[in-house]
Amino acid sequence: MYSIIVVPPPTPEDDHQQIRLAPGERLGFGRAPGNGLPIPHDGVSRRAGEVTAQGTFWILSNLSARHTYVVENPEGAGEHIKVGPGRLDAPVPFEFSRIVLPAAGDLLPIEVWAPRHDYRNDDAGPDGDTTAAAFSVDRTKRYFAVLAALCEPRLRGDPHAPLPTVDQVVDRLRPAWPAASRASVQWNIDYLAVKLRLKPGPESADPGPRLNGKKESLVSLALRFDVVREDDLVVLAGSGSASRTAR
Repeated sequence: MYSIIVVPPPTPEDDHQQIRLAPGERLGFGRAPGNGLPIPHDGVSRRAGEVTAQGTFWILSNLSARHTYVVENPEGAGEHIKVGPGRLDAPVPFEFSRIVLPAAGDLLPIEVWAPRHDYRNDDAGPDGDTTAAAFSVDRTKRYFAVLAALCEPRLRGDPHAPLPTVDQVVDRLRPAWPAASRASVQWNIDYLAVKLRLKPGPESADPGPRLNGKKESLVSLALRFDVVREDDLVVLAGSGSASRTAR
């Protein structure tokens, strides 16, 4: 079974090419025709790099002498890793990735998918108490709808999208929550900051430092740990299914 799929930079001749690699297979890329993936651009090294499939993930070797490659997670909130010149076998943690090659003023993308998933098969499980949830959120509550509205632009495919303003969140929530207001949305944002432990609660003797960039911190945490996923955006559909209690 193949392990990863490589989608080369689009060309006028063929912009739908895919190369599938089985575990252990390697794919070299670069300007020289002898590469498995030739990239005919003067700004790309003759032997620019190599992608290797490793079961459920892949590794990247940067064979250039001067260029740093960036591997982006298009589905994340700006997540990326850098692979410096000469670095071999850098593991890439993203299921869907984009290698960005700097090439004499151009940025050339190579997309890599790692769709294979292996899971533990343990139906019985150990005895004892159930492990507490990492983040205790109720997807029927209005605070979760507020969080989903904040995360929506980046979940829709733009990891660098600006976050919506409070007024924009109010407008987004009104189909399902007609009484939404700036004050109620801001209250829920403050509540989320405490609930997700970004700041101490009001009962704490030490209020801690002021939390600047509260919305950014909430969205970053929610997207990093999948507290909000794309399928959670259904709470914004105006179905009225969300609970009428704020908490």
